[in-house]
Amino acid sequence: MNIWNFILNNLKENKRVILLIVIENKGSSPGRLGFKMAVTNNNEIFGSIGGGIMEYQMAEFAKNLFKVGELKPFIKKQIHNTKAKEDQSGMICSGEQSILFYPIEPNTENITLLEKLVRCVTDNCKSVLSVMPGEIKLIDDKQIAGHVIGEVIDENRWGYHEKISYKNELYIIGAGHVGLALSRTMQQLGFYVTIFDNRQALNTLENNTFAHKKQIVDYTKIDKHIPEGQNVYVVIMTYKHVSDKNVLSKLLDKKCAYIGLMGSKSKVEKLFAGLIAKGHNSTDLEKVHSPIGISIKSETPEEIAISIAAEIIMVKNMKKD
Repeated sequence: MNIWNFILNNLKENKRVILLIVIENKGSSPGRLGFKMAVTNNNEIFGSIGGGIMEYQMAEFAKNLFKVGELKPFIKKQIHNTKAKEDQSGMICSGEQSILFYPIEPNTENITLLEKLVRCVTDNCKSVLSVMPGEIKLIDDKQIAGHVIGEVIDENRWGYHEKISYKNELYIIGAGHVGLALSRTMQQLGFYVTIFDNRQALNTLENNTFAHKKQIVDYTKIDKHIPEGQNVYVVIMTYKHVSDKNVLSKLLDKKCAYIGLMGSKSKVEKLFAGLIAKGHNSTDLEKVHSPIGISIKSETPEEIAISIAAEIIMVKNMKKD
């Protein structure tokens, strides 16, 4: 379940909801732009705006707002420094964050909007959630440049815009036991996961409830299924050395954030040598992460998945530096 499902389910049960969004952050704030938490009028909570005493206080503050009656959106600043004269969060990590409190009442208009939001998340569609002082709506994603944009000018002039499509996409080629474990891990990390295999009736593919999309494909046409982009991550882990080589040869020209290949060091060396012999550029092979993953002496599919996930997260976050 994601936060939009949570809000929708509560609205359908005629419960009132306050959506808290970190609309701006500075310094070492634990709450980052786009962090969200929902609080209902029967004291249910979903999501996070940074944790700790600050989050607890904001949740309690939101619960008490339901006693006020009619609510309107507002911004509340939290400064993570005990020397601050006002808006102290109770945390000492320095930095600050501005939190939008946006009430969502259980009416037909809001339920319809949340149903559209949930469908957009499920389908990974290209829309933007736009939250302004006077309205909350979905707009075309071409209207904003970044994935998440927040701005606070003053208490009456602010805006928050977030692309509903997943920020990062993972394509796993090979739906064996490690592919299943990696799907689970990366889905939990917020990636949109697509997994491919060329085998019919594969139990590990059929039992994979974590990938958002599953496909049986012809590996000779795998390049048609993998897009380019700095939010695209690709992991190759087919069940044959030959298919690994063929798949990699199809994807070497792709401009992706990450391409990883599973295999032992000796296997990878032989595979790379074979590709170079067929005319591939050694420079292109240098961008391939292989043997894949961070070395943690992993043995089980779950441990291997964690090592791969750690490497992908490292690559993703290094782009921010």
